Amino acid sequence: MVDCQYACPAHTPVPEYIRLIAEGKYTEAYMVNWESNVFPGILGRTCDRPCEPACRRGRVEKEPVAICRLKRVAADNKDDVKGFMPKIPTTKNGKKIAFIGAGPASLTAARDLAPLGYELHIYDEQKAGGGFMRSQIPSFRLPETVLDEEVNYILDLGIVTQFNTRIDSLKSLLDKGYDAIFVGCGAPRGRDLDIPGRKEAAKNIHIGIDWLASVAFEHISKIGKRVIVLGGGNTAMDCCRTARRLGGKEVKVLVRSPFAEMKASPWEKEDAAHEDIPIIDNHVPKAFIVEKGKLKGMTFDKVKPEYDEAGKRKLVSTGEPEVFIEADDVLIAVGQENAYPWIERSIGIEFDKWDMPVVNATTFQSTNPKVFFGGDAAFGPKNVITAVAHGHYAAVSINLMCKGEDINNRPSPYTNLINTKMGIHEWAYDSQVTTDVRYKVPHAEKKMTLKDRKREVELGFDLPTGFKEAERCLNCDVQTIFTESKCIECDACVDICPTSCITFTANEDNENDLRKHLKAPATNKSQDLYVSDVLPTKRVMVKDEDVCLHCGLCAERCPTAAWDMQKYIYNTTKASKVW
Repeated sequence: MVDCQYACPAHTPVPEYIRLIAEGKYTEAYMVNWESNVFPGILGRTCDRPCEPACRRGRVEKEPVAICRLKRVAADNKDDVKGFMPKIPTTKNGKKIAFIGAGPASLTAARDLAPLGYELHIYDEQKAGGGFMRSQIPSFRLPETVLDEEVNYILDLGIVTQFNTRIDSLKSLLDKGYDAIFVGCGAPRGRDLDIPGRKEAAKNIHIGIDWLASVAFEHISKIGKRVIVLGGGNTAMDCCRTARRLGGKEVKVLVRSPFAEMKASPWEKEDAAHEDIPIIDNHVPKAFIVEKGKLKGMTFDKVKPEYDEAGKRKLVSTGEPEVFIEADDVLIAVGQENAYPWIERSIGIEFDKWDMPVVNATTFQSTNPKVFFGGDAAFGPKNVITAVAHGHYAAVSINLMCKGEDINNRPSPYTNLINTKMGIHEWAYDSQVTTDVRYKVPHAEKKMTLKDRKREVELGFDLPTGFKEAERCLNCDVQTIFTESKCIECDACVDICPTSCITFTANEDNENDLRKHLKAPATNKSQDLYVSDVLPTKRVMVKDEDVCLHCGLCAERCPTAAWDMQKYIYNTTKASKVW
């Protein structure tokens, strides 16, 4: 498996689309993304980037490839892709599916099922599709035009939309005769804080996700000058940055945990700091201070982290006097919860001790065989790309169930190896390894973006910079293939390898002992070694995959073609072929 692709919940073939960007084939790069992650323009701006920590460029230098922002390069520079959208049968297959919520999980499942002839109905209480992508991601991070474009690619596939429609009874929906129902309503309830002063100051205390939604739908357009934001996740970062644009002059984020252990993405914390928003860590809220019925601020207990032998953290008071911080408004962004008062407990859906539906983690089916869950609604708050993956898996299950087949019989992924050699020193990919460091995405001028909450902050890479960043990819889907019968043990590959990752040595029964004999230390034990069968001299070829650059020099130098570079293709099977 390719590390970055495996780390992506939707298993997007990352090196493939990055190569297409380097070739200037932006439309093709977009469609490779669209097949897997469905929302390249949205995710190219907002993804939590689980692929980037897995990027092997980060093993040979400090920063990984900007995988996420390269998605945006494809999205921003593509041609019209409507002609590439899947064709929808005019004659339906007789099955009818309902989706509760028009967020990324529901939209993904609907997209995968639409080409198969299902009649698809989406219900959402908002005025348009997108779910929490519309209500909780501020426009300065995700412009409405980008959101509308990618949501409408799916809604235009013959899907019946029922917006401004709240579902108050799942039983009533089941009674309408749907063959399956997919619940993708997200985690709609923000956690509150039950501390002294909460009720008395309720007018100026807001639940973060509800407040962001009110801003997005233009029910709220201003806030007090002094604002406290409670919480350390990405929602807290969105709240504090939005507050700066709505009139907050002194906006502070206060979080219980140490700064380094905050749940917010590092780049989100950097963006908040860039907009002059201090993040004050190790402060536990104690009370809202109210005078004459008006919020004056909050008090906090200063704490420090202590860790037991297992590494479990406990926050302990430092014993210092409580800290008072003035505030006109407080935004609470300390987490989200699922809420299912609209699901009757008499329709065959079991709930666990946390009042969450019991959902199969492979099929996404509940204990009522007609009802499936996905996204935050299934296992609690995650992120957009995880919701997309859930939608793919659930669509497969719904299709199998509607055909009367066993939904536990999962279709195998498509895999293949393709030779990339085109000549003695020519490959079907750009094998030259660049030493460029990661390029920074330019931002719009701060004084302009803080005046307009809809003005996008990140400008994206221009094409020359996008090309340079794409060239940093190590083409990790191109595998080194070693054929023992062709090897004459001349060690030419050892001599030419730029990272000394190839060694010919006597084998060992213990892998740790073998690692000690390598030309360069193989210290990352989480990465398996590539060990050949025994060669004529009784040695084995050992390759440390951890630092291989996939440059192909070993294959170019080998006089007997014992080394080859072959592209590994891995595509998870969807309910339908969409491109």
